[in-house]
Amino acid sequence: MLETILEPGVAVTRAAALVGGRWITEGERSERVGPFVRRPVSRAPVAGPSEIAAVRAYARDAAPDVARLSPAARAEILERASAAAAGNRDALARLLALELGKPVKDGRGEIDRVADTFAVCAAEARRIGGETLPVAGWARGVGNTAFTYRAPVGVTLAITPFNAPANLLAHKLGASFAAGNTTIVKAPPQAPAASAAIVALLVEAGMPYEAVQLLHGGGEVGAALCAAEEVGVISFTGAAETGDAVARSAGAKRLVLELGGNAATIVCEDADVAEAARVCARTGYTNSGQSCISVQRVYVHRSRFAEFLEHFTSAAAALTVGDPSDPGTDVGSMVDEHAAERVVRWSAEAAEAGARVVLGGTRDGATAAPTIVAEPPPDAAVVTREVFGALVAVLAYDEMPEVIGRLNAGRFGLQAGLFTRDLDRVITAWRDLEVGGLVVNGSSNFRLDHVPFGGVKDSGFGRESPRWMIEDYTVVKTLLLRGTSLWGDRA
Repeated sequence: MLETILEPGVAVTRAAALVGGRWITEGERSERVGPFVRRPVSRAPVAGPSEIAAVRAYARDAAPDVARLSPAARAEILERASAAAAGNRDALARLLALELGKPVKDGRGEIDRVADTFAVCAAEARRIGGETLPVAGWARGVGNTAFTYRAPVGVTLAITPFNAPANLLAHKLGASFAAGNTTIVKAPPQAPAASAAIVALLVEAGMPYEAVQLLHGGGEVGAALCAAEEVGVISFTGAAETGDAVARSAGAKRLVLELGGNAATIVCEDADVAEAARVCARTGYTNSGQSCISVQRVYVHRSRFAEFLEHFTSAAAALTVGDPSDPGTDVGSMVDEHAAERVVRWSAEAAEAGARVVLGGTRDGATAAPTIVAEPPPDAAVVTREVFGALVAVLAYDEMPEVIGRLNAGRFGLQAGLFTRDLDRVITAWRDLEVGGLVVNGSSNFRLDHVPFGGVKDSGFGRESPRWMIEDYTVVKTLLLRGTSLWGDRA
């Protein structure tokens, strides 16, 4: 199936669903129009009630078999998948460029991360264990022994977003399988073929069909799966409003929600301003800003504001905008024209309120020009809401407590960046900023896949990274041995 999906020269890629151990393409189908090429590039079957029912029944019956697969066997499969991802790097990157308009250089980076993520999942599968509990430390425990181990939940649901469909699926599905679960994957409608390719890659690496199923469709498919009683854990990445709907549909299920962001980076007066500007320009427009930790706001100390803005504008203007399949392209298209229009509209609204649009503010179809909005008012949409696009707002600040307060006033709290040489500022910001992570001498847009990642407030809860996800994908089971003690039984 992977070879079929990645077959070169095919005008429209067939993105099959995987239901009950069988790849299917028949039934009602939806087409994905590539945002840059502006023609259909992939086609996927839309799940209906019968497919959803079949997936639920198969997952319920398959869960015990998957749980009996040893951690060593799971790890070996994930290691083979890691090698296969690396071997298919260029073809998968081209597919991302077609379906999403993501520059092929960014797509290659995402597939490199897929390979890393599978390797990390394999390592974590080998580490799953438990504890011998110190029950004899309290009088009532004397004469007894207790142990724990981490057991698979059974059935998990992975709902993935369009902006990084390969690597975020690798996190969710890889960690779930490492933990010994069977997983139902609900793919984003914007990336059906890329999602099918990652699932096919795992299956061809040896993942049992019992361990994974894949459905395509819109929000109604996701809602039906969230409500399924067979599902024990839901891992969702997407908009905060959709996350609320997931929680309502799920009911009393364990949730891992990685939701929206409005990430800010602080540039202090002691920073290397030219380097900070270069990093913010590179990471503010990667994937056209379509990342929950993309640099959306940069707060620069007033004494360095003009200097930073000059360097930043120059670096952003030097980015190559164009065909995402060209290895030299830095900024491709956004996911669709509606998203690109949001960049244009919000920058124009900020200008009407007194801001300066220093660069960009235009689009060609779904391709938004890298846009810089200088000194927008504090209530502008580019400051208060998640633009999720190729736009960065640059603002001045005077004192550190002031800028920390401005960041904390927002509804999101995923990740922030800080450029400074002052260790006291680092510790203060780490302590006082209401975010899940702080990147020092880097922008907000940096992530290591083996490090915990997640937010606070409306940015969600739970942490995405294989080690921490495995904790969410497993349950602690306790064994108590009455009358038998490892510790001695004299009171």
